[in-house]
Amino acid sequence: MIKTENLGKSFGPVTAVSEVNLSVTAGDIFGLVGPDGAGKTTMMRMICGLIVPDRGMVLLAGSTAEHGKRAQGAILGYMPQRFSLYGDLTVMENINFFGALYKINRATIKERAEEILNMTGLLRFKDRLADNLSGGMKQKLALTCALVTRPGLLVLDEPTYGVDPESRKEFWRILYSLNRQGMTIMVSTPYMDEAELCTKVAFMDRGRVVAADSPARLKSSFPYRVLEVWVDVRRPELFNGLPHVVDVSYYGDKYRVVVEDVQAARRAMEHRLKENGIAGGLRWVEINPTMEDVFIALAEKEVV
Repeated sequence: MIKTENLGKSFGPVTAVSEVNLSVTAGDIFGLVGPDGAGKTTMMRMICGLIVPDRGMVLLAGSTAEHGKRAQGAILGYMPQRFSLYGDLTVMENINFFGALYKINRATIKERAEEILNMTGLLRFKDRLADNLSGGMKQKLALTCALVTRPGLLVLDEPTYGVDPESRKEFWRILYSLNRQGMTIMVSTPYMDEAELCTKVAFMDRGRVVAADSPARLKSSFPYRVLEVWVDVRRPELFNGLPHVVDVSYYGDKYRVVVEDVQAARRAMEHRLKENGIAGGLRWVEINPTMEDVFIALAEKEVV
């Protein structure tokens, strides 16, 4: 559905995307994640033909876009990072305007809009000005406009950024529904819990893709072990600087400890408790790593 070959883009002396090779197959929910400035937006804009790459090639469902050219005949819907519709138009007026740009007749726009607005829960707000919508509702309107052309491929650039948690959940329910209907989705996100929802994830850092696989396989390749630890004191810095301890976080009543060796780290933590005269001992359980653990490790590896 999407394939990039040695794709690259620079802005003056800054390399935004460097020699990226990606493959998104039909039916995927493909997540592109990474820190701010990693090159995710530039990457997506090149895929959509909005930015001309300096190097490499984009293939969309068999159509080819080399540097200096734009793919033809590939049907996709694109939802940009920022809300870019017209605030002084109603929901339905925005949809009519967007559909007209693609030369879709008014009857078809109305039929498709009602179907999508019903799915997104915006049908009863179709006469409301876009400026008067909440942040989550604006994102649903932008999604509706991207879907009115009935694309086979949907590209979304951080669609839930800054949206409240409940609206984020609802937005992802909609994406899953679209995916079950056969739509291929590529989405960038800064949220690691959303990365868990994708069938495949690529991590970008400083313009390069440093890892790409399913969330399960990425987590299985995590080189450390993760422990939840309880003690009878609340001192967030208690286990800092211990041998075999890679990272420590403190949440409410427990420590989350990333370690190289479970038993060696446990002994070091018990010794720290004894040094500080802390009674009650150490209670711990090993837990599975998260996508956040994986991407922190990848980012630190890149810095080194």
